[in-house]
Amino acid sequence: MSDIVEVSGLTVRYSGATALDGVDLTVGAGEMVALIGANGAGKSTLVKALSGLLEPDAGTVAVRGRLAQVPEGREMFGDLSVDDNLRLGGWRNGRHGRDTSAVYELFPELGGLRRRRAGTLSGGQQQMVAIGRALMARPDVLVIDELSLGLAPLVVTMLAGHLRQLHASRGLAVLLIEQNARLALELCDRAYVLEAGRIALHGTSADLARDARVTAAYLGGHVAAS
Repeated sequence: MSDIVEVSGLTVRYSGATALDGVDLTVGAGEMVALIGANGAGKSTLVKALSGLLEPDAGTVAVRGRLAQVPEGREMFGDLSVDDNLRLGGWRNGRHGRDTSAVYELFPELGGLRRRRAGTLSGGQQQMVAIGRALMARPDVLVIDELSLGLAPLVVTMLAGHLRQLHASRGLAVLLIEQNARLALELCDRAYVLEAGRIALHGTSADLARDARVTAAYLGGHVAAS
C-alpha cells in the first residue's frame, strides 16, 4: 500500500514553545487512520501543517494527491444556503464542482434542507454539510478534525455509519483527528496517540484498544511514551 500522506520528523514551534516534536505519521491509499489526543496535544497544529497553512520548523509533510479538510467546529457560512456551502467546496472543479447531487445521495436528510440557511441547522446536520463540502473537492484523502465534537451520541453513531459507507464505496483515505478514542478505534484500522506534541503510541486499533495506557488516555489520564 503506497502512502498518500507521509509525515516525517515534523516539528512546529510557536514563539519558542514546541507544539509538535518529531512526529512521524502515515496514511496509506484507501486506509482509515485515527489520531487520538486530548486538547492541547497538537492535533490542530498537525492539521494546519497537512493543509499547508504553516511551515514546519523541521521535518517534512508529503501529501500525494488532493487533500480536503472537515474543520473542527464545522465553520459553516451561516447566512448561505446548504447548497451554496456545498458548492464552495467544489469551486476549483469549475462547472463540474456545482453538482451537489452525490452529497445528497450520501446524506439524504440534507436534500430537503438544501435551500435552508446553514446557520439554522442542527450540529449534526452542519457536520453533514461540512463533510459534503469537503467531498465536493473530490479529494484523495479526507482529514476530519473532531467528528464528534459537541454532538449527541446518537448523532455521532449516525455520522460514523455514513463515514463507513463513504469509505467502503469510494475507497477514500481518511485521517480522523479525534478526542473520542473509542469512536476512533472502532472506525479506523490503525491509530496514533498524540500527547504533548509527540507520538506516544501507535499500532493497530485492536492492539491499542487492549492497551491500558489508551484506556488511561480515554479516561483523562496520562499516556507514557513507549
